[in-house]
Amino acid sequence: MAEWSVAEPRKLAFDAPVATLRVRVVNGTVNVVGTEEGSARLEVSEIDGTPLTVTHKDGTLSVAYDDLPWKNFLTWLDPGSWRRDAVVSLAVPAGTRVEVGVVGAAATVSGIEGPVEVKGVTGDTTLVGLSGRLRAETVSGSLEAQGITGDLRFTSASGDLTVVEAVGSAVRADSVTGSLVVDLDPAGSPPDIALTTVSGEIAVRLPHPADAEVEVDTTTGSVSNAFEGLRISDQWGAQRLTGRLGSGGGRLKATTVSGPIALLRRPPTEEGPYDDDPLDTPLDATAPDDDPSNGPTHKKVL
Repeated sequence: MAEWSVAEPRKLAFDAPVATLRVRVVNGTVNVVGTEEGSARLEVSEIDGTPLTVTHKDGTLSVAYDDLPWKNFLTWLDPGSWRRDAVVSLAVPAGTRVEVGVVGAAATVSGIEGPVEVKGVTGDTTLVGLSGRLRAETVSGSLEAQGITGDLRFTSASGDLTVVEAVGSAVRADSVTGSLVVDLDPAGSPPDIALTTVSGEIAVRLPHPADAEVEVDTTTGSVSNAFEGLRISDQWGAQRLTGRLGSGGGRLKATTVSGPIALLRRPPTEEGPYDDDPLDTPLDATAPDDDPSNGPTHKKVL
């Protein structure tokens, strides 16, 4: 096993294979990018406080604090240990399995084809161009994802989820007060979406024409719908929207207690009779229609 203690800015290169990457930091920034190279590179450009321990053993590269375990990571709330800052950037082979834990740090992962798992307390996460299975769990940190093709599972207490141009077919998300916004790329397969919040907002933008069985429920919130052929019922304040779009090859299920739900429609990919249809609605005010500059971007550090 090779081991380094990093207490000041430093660069390291690893010639031995890296199959798994594990990063756990407190505050600062983590950037992970997948490359076609067979080796891995690490740059710690800023560090303040406790040194980071870097180990490389049996194909696993770890960059972490010794007292910050992966198990029960989200319960690690020692205020005296939060005074640690590091800016960590890594380039690893695209097929690497990536595990990132951040307390207050921001994390960006891009270009990875292997599975990715992120845990965060208050830190926000950005995922760009990932094709493996994705798992993210936060307390209040938000997650932004763009151009993902792998299945996504997101769980948070109050963090928001924003997914833009998703090609993957499965999105599962649960939040108590956070908002859940999902935009599907027309090139993707029929969707398999299940979203649940208590008081957060839900917005889903489907390709037009869409292909899904729809089941939308809110107890005291409101429902808005841009598709014909769906039935809405209202009983004792609760609203329910159901029906089939296209052949019903996909599935969309969205549930809130008091949050509003919006089912939006992407413009047709080719010119047609709906080009000027007002129901072809932008996803939201911060992510105008087909403008990737308003989605998450990756700042390549290495």
